[in-house]
Amino acid sequence: MSRFIIPLLAVCLFFLEPVFSLFSPIDIGGSEYTLVPRFVIIYLIFLAVYYNQKRAILFGLGLGLLYDMYHIDIIGVYTFLYPLVCYLGALLIRQVHRHIVTVMFLSVLLIVLLELLSYFFASLIALTSISMDEFVIRRLVPTMIANAIFIGMFGWLFKKLMTGRGLQQQAGS
Repeated sequence: MSRFIIPLLAVCLFFLEPVFSLFSPIDIGGSEYTLVPRFVIIYLIFLAVYYNQKRAILFGLGLGLLYDMYHIDIIGVYTFLYPLVCYLGALLIRQVHRHIVTVMFLSVLLIVLLELLSYFFASLIALTSISMDEFVIRRLVPTMIANAIFIGMFGWLFKKLMTGRGLQQQAGS
């Protein structure tokens, strides 16, 4: 039963993202700010760092494909970006200490990378017409803040879940 917890939580987070995106855009002082919840990729980064890089990449591939089909109807963008971000997360964390604060900071940086790459892709194929300045102010910064709050609330829980499963897996082999 416990072997299904990690994929089940990933799927639950996948379906929670659209629910939280209903709160966006928010109006502050007459300006609208867009918050993009990135719960799944945060979870996958923690999975890559604390549990198993290969599984994180495979989950990223599957959930990225689902994200492409469910949200943007262009197959390949997040199918490529999710595994790439998982791989980079696991690669970068080898260079620094695997402390929870480091992983939280790394997660925010990788979300910035994901947002920038998706923006550049959308600009390349003319899916968006907003300027880079407007993107940074109205989407990237609010997204970073919202996801940093999510990481602060659930990062420790994700680490606890991953390290618990890792220890359980080592004891079983």
